[in-house]
Amino acid sequence: MQDIVCTVVENMAIAKDTYHMSLMGSFTESLRPGQFINVSIDGQYLRRPVSIFNVRHNVIEIIYKVVGVGTDILSKKTQGDTLDTLVGLGNGYDLSKSGDHPLLIGGGVGVPPLYLLAKELLKEHKTVSVVLGFNSKDDVFYAERFKDLGCADVTVTTVDGSVGIKGFVTDALPENYTYVYTCGPEPMLKAVYKAMKTSGQFSFEERMGCGFGACMGCSCKTITGYKRICKEGPVLTKEEILWDD
Repeated sequence: MQDIVCTVVENMAIAKDTYHMSLMGSFTESLRPGQFINVSIDGQYLRRPVSIFNVRHNVIEIIYKVVGVGTDILSKKTQGDTLDTLVGLGNGYDLSKSGDHPLLIGGGVGVPPLYLLAKELLKEHKTVSVVLGFNSKDDVFYAERFKDLGCADVTVTTVDGSVGIKGFVTDALPENYTYVYTCGPEPMLKAVYKAMKTSGQFSFEERMGCGFGACMGCSCKTITGYKRICKEGPVLTKEEILWDD
């Protein structure tokens, strides 16, 4: 974990209430797909966790949705503003389990961490399929970015059918894949868990107090005991997940 004061390079709206921010800083550690940063926001007691979309040189790119006061303040930041950030949090995805044809499934703001994951898997010459789920066309972002990376196929679903396949991500799962990586709201993760044919890794979205394991506020029960989503997670394997029904 690194505590770094970052400078805003860019902060732009890319979909309904959804923003893409680029932050420049002196990062001394390599970052893994699935890790996140924790951002300190003016006047707010708790930092806001945001997953990492992309990394290039000394720039981290994040994508976030405005859902309250903190993220609304974040959306108003402009080029040259500074943000205190904790960088390199969480365990990230394990790429060694992917097999030859991994399937990446993202829902809403669960889409961003899959982009860096796709980049790394493609570097290993994997055949990557992607399914992205949104509520409507106004919420869709960056499906074309996955296509430009070289993913074998990219499918978009919308609940209202305004773009792509009408329905949920589970309505668009391909027949063939060797492993699943997914991130999104818990109802989506539960549905993917029931529908998938292989093993996989799930990245959980959770409200966090500290973001680095000190407060125990984001603990969840697994088959091996309690794990902190911010520290031992946010990525858990399919086999260790215990759902609260």
